[in-house]
Amino acid sequence: MKAMILAAGRGERMRPLSDHTPKPLLPVGGKPLIVWQIERLASAGIRNIVINHAHLGAQIESALGDGAQFGVQITYSPETEALETAGGIRQALPLLGDAPFLVVSGDVYCDCDYRQLLEQTPLAEDALACLWMVDNPAWHVAGDFVLREGRLQLVSADDTTDAPRLTYANFGLFRAALFATVAPGQKLPLRPLLDALMPAGRIQGARLDAATLWENLGTPAQLAALDARLRPA
Repeated sequence: MKAMILAAGRGERMRPLSDHTPKPLLPVGGKPLIVWQIERLASAGIRNIVINHAHLGAQIESALGDGAQFGVQITYSPETEALETAGGIRQALPLLGDAPFLVVSGDVYCDCDYRQLLEQTPLAEDALACLWMVDNPAWHVAGDFVLREGRLQLVSADDTTDAPRLTYANFGLFRAALFATVAPGQKLPLRPLLDALMPAGRIQGARLDAATLWENLGTPAQLAALDARLRPA
């Protein structure tokens, strides 16, 4: 299996730290954020990794090289302008191939075991993606979706369902067919594709264990708090 690490974002809320350093290269717990992801992918047996980049992308290539220092092979998908999630994945499809591939964010910290997650939730034949979900963080208490019988469903603001609302953990398993309607070079977030396919039950979902340490790092304060947590006393 191949994996893609999303690393093209500008990181506006992380300024001024991201003005001169791409967000995925910001250090936390003694190493760049993106290196935590690379090492976890490698430990799961995923050795072929595609990384997209835009803002200060040359720094990412210089820091990571071809991946040999991490025991993986890295290929880059540069973007002149950040194409957002769906656009960036579509641009990288020639490097990812036809088999299902894992996509993770370069600015998310998660101490999960990717191999275990993939074994626990194989992608169903009729599903175009499987997204992992987390309990709603403090900065997103409303959540995005509900999970019913292994499939994700949309939730409107006035929905009275008693099913817990969940937040996308920013990593998932995808089929290339999900991006068939996206033109090469098109700038597009992932959400419109998901919204169109969830009513038909084409998007699987799985929930991360509540004990998993997961952080979607958006601000310098969040970065500093996680850094303090990861560094030995």
